[in-house]
Amino acid sequence: MTTVTIIAGGHKIDSRLTGILQYTADFLEKEKVEVHVIQVHQLPSNALITADFMNQEIMEARQKVEQSEGVIVLSPVFQASYSGIIKTFLDLLPQKSLRNKTVLPLMLGGSYAHLLVMDYALKPVLANLGATNMLTGAYVTDNQITKQDNQSYLLDEDSETRITSQLKQLLEGM
Repeated sequence: MTTVTIIAGGHKIDSRLTGILQYTADFLEKEKVEVHVIQVHQLPSNALITADFMNQEIMEARQKVEQSEGVIVLSPVFQASYSGIIKTFLDLLPQKSLRNKTVLPLMLGGSYAHLLVMDYALKPVLANLGATNMLTGAYVTDNQITKQDNQSYLLDEDSETRITSQLKQLLEGM
């Protein structure tokens, strides 16, 4: 079975980033893909900050990335860049850990003012980790995601279309 790991770099579960995460995981599961989700903020903070490579939870998260054919890096925009939370985890991955994997960056921002953050901030870091099969990615703004009463999220048609297109490319590239 094909495996994809989603590395989510938000700072809480109850956010619009979760809307993208839910949509992505649901789409992949319908395509019979095994999905692993790493919510970086739920990993032990001391292990992340001190780069404790021997921490059991860190080792398990790294192993999920290692064993996946595809990796999705999902981050909100903070200070015109990707989140520091995602960076702390990416720093714990071996230097060429994304080699021979299809990598899909997905980002959530407050406006289109930071649209290029994916190309100028996140993608160079992913390339440094060995990502050579990197997809264009999708950038979604906060106003394209609505939180529902049942704690789920609804993506607007445009963002759904763009994310779906990238997810199909991810599946073709693996």
